Amino acid sequence: MFQQTKTLFLVCETPLHAGSGDSLGVVDLPIQRERHTQFPKIEASSLKGALREAFESKLKSRKDDQIIRAFGPDEDGADHAGAMAFSDARLLLFPVKSMKGVFAWVTCPKVLKQLQRDLTIANSLPSDPDLSKIEKNTCCKSADITYVIANKDKIVLEEYTFTVKKDNETSKLAIWLSEKLFTHTGIEPFWKDHLSKNLVVLSDDDFTDFVTLSTEVITRIKINNDTGTVQTGALFNEEYLPAESVLYSLVMAANEFIDKDKLKEREKQGGARIGATKIMSFFETTIEQISYLQIGGNATLGKGIVHAVIS
Repeated sequence: MFQQTKTLFLVCETPLHAGSGDSLGVVDLPIQRERHTQFPKIEASSLKGALREAFESKLKSRKDDQIIRAFGPDEDGADHAGAMAFSDARLLLFPVKSMKGVFAWVTCPKVLKQLQRDLTIANSLPSDPDLSKIEKNTCCKSADITYVIANKDKIVLEEYTFTVKKDNETSKLAIWLSEKLFTHTGIEPFWKDHLSKNLVVLSDDDFTDFVTLSTEVITRIKINNDTGTVQTGALFNEEYLPAESVLYSLVMAANEFIDKDKLKEREKQGGARIGATKIMSFFETTIEQISYLQIGGNATLGKGIVHAVIS
């Protein structure tokens, strides 16, 4: 069905709240998570809607034929499907406070195995680094975040200390990701350098603990203008994926979907069905022009600004 597949990386510039609705837990408004791993994610429907809005804003039209062709009709969804599809945006790197180097990006073997599988689908799996060889409790060869006690490399993340080894494959992964994410015009060289030296691969269990316990939880209130105190029932808290988090999604394109009668009419005028290559080219060109988009709630509070990179 889909003839073209690319990878869309999303770097959070501000905290992001892709909400899952009300919760019976401690957090009133939690973020979306995978059911089986509890890793944060962005639902494909949320991502597609944010992308469509960004495209419409860029092209200054909701009726643009290219947008309708790629994303589907805005009003009558029964007319035809959009030629583009999006997977859920999976979490790839999670920022954690570090005793040295301010913060580190962490990931784990489970995440990297899934990345390897997804990049294989997109026909963009790198030969170097070899994702299958990256082990847990490793960091970059040139890590800025390690300190030495008794000739052992240690890393302090939040209040936890980990013994890690400096690994060449992990270094290659950090450099590969830094070149994917932070080499575009307008991006400060600091970020590329920071990622190339501050990536840590933790165990699956340790990574799970961080992404479930170290997200941002913000308490919000509404003040009653008459009394100057908190309005009854207006105290709640929201969960956010922190700034500097990195996610990725698969972007897939098929040949244009079009009614047979409309296609015949177009062919009479010398036209033809639009192919997947042209549709993907439209998406790539436009997303590079947009570069930044807003995803999730609280847009008026500056939340959910992400830098999008197609690869």
